Amino acid sequence: MPVSPYPSLTAALLAWYDRHHRDLPWRVSPLRQARGERADPYHIWLSEVMLQQTTVQAVKPYFLKFLSLWPTVKDLAAAPVEDVMAAWAGLGYYARARNLKKCAEAVAAGHAGIFPDTEEGLRALPGIGDYTSAAVAAIAFDRPAAVMDGNVERVISRLYAISDPLPGSKPAMKAKVRTLTPEERPGDFAQAMMDLGATICTPKRPACALCPFNGDCLALKEHDPERFPVKAAKKEKPVRQGAAFVAVSQEGRILLRRRIDSGLLGGMTEVPTTAWTARADGGSTPDHAPFDADWQMAGVVTHVFTHFELRLTVFRTRTETEIATDGWWHAVTDLDSQALPTVMKKAITQAIPLAFARDGG
Repeated sequence: MPVSPYPSLTAALLAWYDRHHRDLPWRVSPLRQARGERADPYHIWLSEVMLQQTTVQAVKPYFLKFLSLWPTVKDLAAAPVEDVMAAWAGLGYYARARNLKKCAEAVAAGHAGIFPDTEEGLRALPGIGDYTSAAVAAIAFDRPAAVMDGNVERVISRLYAISDPLPGSKPAMKAKVRTLTPEERPGDFAQAMMDLGATICTPKRPACALCPFNGDCLALKEHDPERFPVKAAKKEKPVRQGAAFVAVSQEGRILLRRRIDSGLLGGMTEVPTTAWTARADGGSTPDHAPFDADWQMAGVVTHVFTHFELRLTVFRTRTETEIATDGWWHAVTDLDSQALPTVMKKAITQAIPLAFARDGG
């Protein structure tokens, strides 16, 4: 029998991946690779940016929508930023969308629309950090980069029973990933580790009997895989207060405005709100409304951000005239075209229950 060029753990994982890999719209399967197909760096970069802190199922329709609107990175670079933000609305973590546009512009203008093929070159682009540069380098360009996302952290921490808590244990985990990453098929190895964490080595009730690492997994030998990865105690999230004002005219148009480019939800569309932030409350009474009117309380909506919880008191009013403000009036029946983040959709739905009935928003 021919000798495998991979360490035993790596060989076992790649054999498992060849049989059980997920079919994803941005992925080129091992069989297609054998036929000469190669991953498109634009597709890999776009999917990896979208997948940060978001699930595969949530990302799939957004990925396909972006490709239909902007088939190449040059198309994305040339798109109006408002259109990109509107297409991103609902994915969350909106700084990613702003950086996505900046990165596309940098690739189009500085690299003739061709992504750099090394970690260093990729990391020099706007919005690309250690993880994304490693993932794109490995998957799109077959560079032996150590790729580590949350799924990989879970697999590695269990395989080696790493008891030091995150995030301090990340360097040790990455060193383990680096030793396992092969010179050949590094992209398949990275995707295999992600698939293993997503489908077998899951946070709760992992399917250890089906895992290619089960004979070597130290956490399984200790009969306690769910203990890993060990995480530092979470701090309780602060609760912030604010108000949102939903004004609808007799013509069936709602008052909207654009948030400033920097900071939380930067560049996104909103209904007028008070000046709440992650560190400070905003006003929560009608006194802070954008104009004088008969504002009626419609209820309270809650939205959890990464570092805090926001509770918005929602007020609504109907106006006979579309009052001039720093925003614009837009048809309630066409809100899908606007770059409204989820928290703003919640506020509008609280005031106008049927506003997003068509998409369940």
